[in-house]
Amino acid sequence: MPSVHHLSQATFDRLSVELEELTTHGRVDIARKIQTARELGDLSENGDYHAAKEEQGKMEARIRDLQALIVGAEIIEAPDTDIVSPGHIVHLRYEGDDDTEQYLIGSIEERTDDVEVLTPGSPLGKALLGGSVGDWVDFQAPGGVLKVEIVEIRA
Repeated sequence: MPSVHHLSQATFDRLSVELEELTTHGRVDIARKIQTARELGDLSENGDYHAAKEEQGKMEARIRDLQALIVGAEIIEAPDTDIVSPGHIVHLRYEGDDDTEQYLIGSIEERTDDVEVLTPGSPLGKALLGGSVGDWVDFQAPGGVLKVEIVEIRA
């Protein structure tokens, strides 16, 4: 059973286009690079060939990742509610700290320069789901249990 990936419609569309590009033009381009490198001779000492094969491996891994994301995608829109759920941006304050941090609850594929992403399956993401403004939640971090306050929730 594939795992669920919470994606906005825009991210789903972007990933679908990327997958289409990689499985068509990307594969053709890599095949050409490999063929050109083969024509240079001895493959055991052919840096161009090895570089092209490595690029092919990375591209095929990305294709598999994209396929898994798309198959397991659940298109979401952040509901207009006061309860933390995938798609929301949550402002948090760690216990003993005056500064707040903001996170988008969703897939890492949703990341932008403006806000970091917390997946719903991460320890902090799990702790936040279902929470409301003013709630304090505990979660297990590598260094021990941490406590955060939900300061703001927005779509």
